[in-house]
Amino acid sequence: MQKQENLAQKLAEAQLGGGEARIEKQHQKGKLTARERVHLLLDPESFEEIGALVTHRTHDFDMQKQVFYGDGVVTGHGTIGGRLVYVFAQDFTVFGGSLSETHAEKICKLMDMAVKTGAPLIGLNDSGGARIQEGVRSLGGYADIFYRNVQASGVIPQLSAIMGPCAGGAVYSPAMTDFTIMVENTSYMFVTGPNVVKTVTNEEVSSEELGGASTHSTKSGVTHLTAANDVDCLNKLKTLLSYLPQNSEELPPSLPYPLGTEIREELEGLVPESANQPYDMRSVIAGIIDGGSFFEVHENYADNIVVGFARLAGKVIGIVANQPMSLAGVLDVESSKKAARFTRTCDCFNVPLLVLVDVPGFLPGTDQEWSGIITNGAKLLYALSEATVPRITVITRKAYGGAYDVMNSKHIGADFNFAWPTAEIAVMGAKGASEIIFRREIQAADDPAAKLAEKEADYADKFANPYRAAQRGFIDEVILPRETRRKLIRGFASLEGKKVEQPKRKHGNIPL
Repeated sequence: MQKQENLAQKLAEAQLGGGEARIEKQHQKGKLTARERVHLLLDPESFEEIGALVTHRTHDFDMQKQVFYGDGVVTGHGTIGGRLVYVFAQDFTVFGGSLSETHAEKICKLMDMAVKTGAPLIGLNDSGGARIQEGVRSLGGYADIFYRNVQASGVIPQLSAIMGPCAGGAVYSPAMTDFTIMVENTSYMFVTGPNVVKTVTNEEVSSEELGGASTHSTKSGVTHLTAANDVDCLNKLKTLLSYLPQNSEELPPSLPYPLGTEIREELEGLVPESANQPYDMRSVIAGIIDGGSFFEVHENYADNIVVGFARLAGKVIGIVANQPMSLAGVLDVESSKKAARFTRTCDCFNVPLLVLVDVPGFLPGTDQEWSGIITNGAKLLYALSEATVPRITVITRKAYGGAYDVMNSKHIGADFNFAWPTAEIAVMGAKGASEIIFRREIQAADDPAAKLAEKEADYADKFANPYRAAQRGFIDEVILPRETRRKLIRGFASLEGKKVEQPKRKHGNIPL
């Protein structure tokens, strides 16, 4: 009886974490506790905790006098929408959520189990970093986690939520997971904090400016999503998971969908008559997919390209689309990296890809060249060429130069390539091409401007359309915009049994 009472008391202490006072302080900051987060994330009554009675093993610095069950991290498994997931939630009320040797062992054990059972892993990060009282043992613990992140990559979905501080070595584990979401105003990520930055560079910067959710969602692209608060963050994790399979051997979950005519008249007239007038590619996406199913990723980063998940006739697809509303939809360093990363994630987890094209080329300029547009543009080219999932392209307007090749052209393995009648497939725009091809004729003319306009019109008539490409088989069909959804539903359905045998090799060498 005494043993049972002692066990009950220990379990109660484990669930209490760092004590009522610290928990209250957590709430005053507008943050949920680790256990509240876990229970809100998972289906009711589904959480099964692992390692609730684990304690640290440190005796230096009088640490033996400060023992909390669970050692600053809650680990276990449960379900989300009936699907098995493994979850760890760092508890900032215990030693600032700092990572110790045993803290790391709990997370590593959970990661191993997730891989063995083929279930997604979700990490709720809220930690001050390595526990300095343990020295190299805590650093070794981080490395153990990093190694497992890499081994699990492409095997199971790994999702990271940054719900408090995440600094130093701690940032590399979320960076190697598939998706990262940050909570606005209460979370931050950086390798070196504001104090170190000031000491080394004399820059005055706040934690929020240096590594807050806004910074990483707009400037660095480190985070894929942001959330207004903890509850919003957990809800977005659930939504994101609904587009992903349990593991790389399974398909994403589909929803029942009764097929109709699937003609979308609202797609007609979306592309302006003037080739220089922008339009919102999200309107095209909305006209193609199941209503309200688009879940955009990296929305605030590199907004000249749009990526995200959606459903088409109830089945999950990934979308990569140029955005004419921003920089005319050109490809640059950031947009190429963004689209390449999303493409590879979809390919890892059997998500078919739809690529919507309206691209005038790559962004010119010294800044782009010196920032490595060649290597970064090649990342997107490599990612799409490597992808073995079903791939369909729709060219809505411009597809110029090398960007035509890169954006999932037939030449790099796309399965179906469609074009709207408004599509312009050429090496470059009509004006630039005419100035080069007919330079002498234009210079010799009595009215060079009129001659240029004449030649430009001739070139546009011959080349600024999809029909020459269709004659060569580079475009499978020129379709009316209103028929796009129906064509895509049938196209993806025909590709469900697609299998690709890859060349035997250890792995490719993507231009990182």
